[in-house]
Amino acid sequence: MASLARSFNDEAFGFTIPSRHARGRVTRIGAALDDVLAAHAYPPPIEKLVAEALVLASLLGAMLKDDEGQLTLQAQTEHGVVSLLVADYKAGAVRGYAQYDADRLAELGDAPTLFGLFGKGYLAITFDQAVTGERYQGIVPLEGEGLGAAAEHYFAQSEQIPSLVHIAVRRDAEQGCIGAGLLLQHLPEGEVGRERLHVRHDHPDWEHVAILARTLKDSELTDPALPLTDLLWRLFHEEQEIRVFNPVALSKGCRCDLSHIRSVLGRFGPEERGEMADERGVIAVDCAFCSRIFEVPLGELPGAG
Repeated sequence: MASLARSFNDEAFGFTIPSRHARGRVTRIGAALDDVLAAHAYPPPIEKLVAEALVLASLLGAMLKDDEGQLTLQAQTEHGVVSLLVADYKAGAVRGYAQYDADRLAELGDAPTLFGLFGKGYLAITFDQAVTGERYQGIVPLEGEGLGAAAEHYFAQSEQIPSLVHIAVRRDAEQGCIGAGLLLQHLPEGEVGRERLHVRHDHPDWEHVAILARTLKDSELTDPALPLTDLLWRLFHEEQEIRVFNPVALSKGCRCDLSHIRSVLGRFGPEERGEMADERGVIAVDCAFCSRIFEVPLGELPGAG
């Protein structure tokens, strides 16, 4: 019999509450999350951090209108315990990894804060639109209790949109790792082409939906027995209408493969390739996302004699 952790679909979908000029996204990831984390032997605090980044990437990435577009999160600091955290989303595929100092991490205890992990760091959120070639990026300080708070700062700073981001992650022996998140935003009436009179943090419609959303518990968000549609109904059932859009299926999405690696290595000249190769004449390429090492003989590269 399948465990509860595998009884739900890894997915993200959008919703709107028209009468309150609010929109949102909700996501829950189980199997895909375990697939990504299985490639790394992260200690619990780093595993939780990477899982939170993947949840946030699925929340923000699913907002892309372009199926070939990509959302990338990159948290970085020069002197923190975690020197780099990366997660991205493309067409429902998520991937991510972290680089950290294990010795310094051990000194922080079992539940380090975001500041403890990064110190004075920043979060860069980048939207790449494949069809138009446009790129939008915002950079915000890593402040608050978690990555969700940093995302809220991004929307307030870059788009002047009042937003609430709730991310929860849990792991147990029976159900594995489950990550889930809720993004809620308040928009001006009509959203496009209207004065932004309603984009205010003190607007009564926003205060109303935000208060309801803040009643959400981590245990509800990560409960595999509670469908996400039922969760939204539990939160907002007194509203006139809740519109739910088609879900996007989520999966592990490392895009490394030998053909791509060969094409990248082929851009280097023969002398540079020779310097990369070992005594066997093989270039070893390490993928940080999936912890796999790809070995490419020099003779297999384009233009090899």
